[in-house]
Amino acid sequence: MSVRVSIAGRAEIDLTHQYRWYLDNAGGEVAERFLKAFDSTVARLAKQPQLGRLRRFRAPELRSIRSLSIGGSFSVHLIFYRTTPRELSIERVMHGARDLPRRMLESPE
Repeated sequence: MSVRVSIAGRAEIDLTHQYRWYLDNAGGEVAERFLKAFDSTVARLAKQPQLGRLRRFRAPELRSIRSLSIGGSFSVHLIFYRTTPRELSIERVMHGARDLPRRMLESPE
């Protein structure tokens, strides 16, 4: 059984920025494959929300955040999310090599 999925505005902005980066630097085909890999990973999470790793950020606002790599050749990108018994809330989508504790709290713009 799948839970309902919501995507926070910050995650939508992250996703748009990454899509545009792939579009500008790798072409439309790669950008579209990125979105398909994201959608596929979110569908897996909706069925099994506990797949992701529970993160141990110090900031109180980041408690209970989990992450999972986007599948395929985009595994350097992480989906950060929270889950309840009925909902999966995508909070951010970003490259895993970033300074994650700092970047998670910044505005994506």
